[in-house]
Amino acid sequence: MRETQVVIIGGGPVGLYLAGFLHQSGISCRILEKRPDIDPHSKSLGIHPVSLELFQEAGIIGPFLDQGLRIKRGHAFLDTEKAGVISFDECPQPFNYILSLPQNQTEQILESWLNQLDPDIPIRSADFNSFRQIDDSIETTFTAGDKQEVIRSTFLVGCDGKNSSVREQAGIPFHGSPYPDTYIMGDFTDTTDFGSDAAVYLHHDGLVECFPLPDARRRWVIKTDAFLKTVNRELIESAVFARLGHDLSKADNYMLSSFGVQHYLAGTFHKGRVLLAGDAAHVVSPIGGQGMNLGWLDARDLADTLAGLLPRTGETSKENELLKLNEYSKRRKKIARQTARRAELNMWLGRKRNYPQIRNLLIRLMVKKPFSQMMANMFTMRGLEK
Repeated sequence: MRETQVVIIGGGPVGLYLAGFLHQSGISCRILEKRPDIDPHSKSLGIHPVSLELFQEAGIIGPFLDQGLRIKRGHAFLDTEKAGVISFDECPQPFNYILSLPQNQTEQILESWLNQLDPDIPIRSADFNSFRQIDDSIETTFTAGDKQEVIRSTFLVGCDGKNSSVREQAGIPFHGSPYPDTYIMGDFTDTTDFGSDAAVYLHHDGLVECFPLPDARRRWVIKTDAFLKTVNRELIESAVFARLGHDLSKADNYMLSSFGVQHYLAGTFHKGRVLLAGDAAHVVSPIGGQGMNLGWLDARDLADTLAGLLPRTGETSKENELLKLNEYSKRRKKIARQTARRAELNMWLGRKRNYPQIRNLLIRLMVKKPFSQMMANMFTMRGLEK
């Protein structure tokens, strides 16, 4: 039977970062990831300053800065009329910007780092089956190829997304519901004049956002009246042209998707020696790009918590262990709620409305000092209670 101190289920961006930081903290771990390879989909883009600080601490900031694109300003429009600009220049340095980088590249950087630390940590094509808690350890059963294996650890961490099997098997409730908001999005060749700036159009027919990507590409996100299961580029082209008068017909298309948004929160982030982080613990609206970053903040907090419970010498009392795990759960739940409220504000601002006067007045205030600096801090995830 294999043995390690921590088993992580899920090798996405949160699981990969958690494993690397645990290893750097002297804690042995293994990741069980069912996918044989990294998903090539661009998915989440925005890496916020709070996350860049984590990567700097881990000594891996270089590849992110080399491959990513720095967004330092966002232009706000009411319909197509320019309302103002929110700049991140006065945010804390050195990371006074949001870094744009497709998620597949983010995962490649993190997995490369992990393989340099210990190539045995990630176990791919490994399907998590079940676990059982036995005294002071957990035995996790998984299938790799046609072989069933068991790995024993002190703790088990679910980083396996919003449909977490770890959370479900642990019997941890997941409270929440979908929002009424739905969107379509696509990555295209950048045919705007915004360069490395983002733009947000609060149109009376619904939100249009466009964010720059590396390699002269741009992501377009469009609010829809209902969920569209099937998306083609013509839908995005027609919506952008109808609302903004901008022509995407000659741009190359690289990705298409549609999505609804939800808000869910686990009843607790631990049960016994089973812990949760990332989307397994909370789901917030992707409008604002906070979800992946919130997961990294979970992982950093969890690594510190586990470092205090896995001393190299001596024993940790049951009472102290329970106290530390409860404190982790309370901290992360509180911050997840704060993050969800910020995401809800972003959605509220972009909703279709017949009488937008109050919203428009609020936007005109938000892009003027001192409110613009407050919004810049909020959009870069500053001020979340730690």
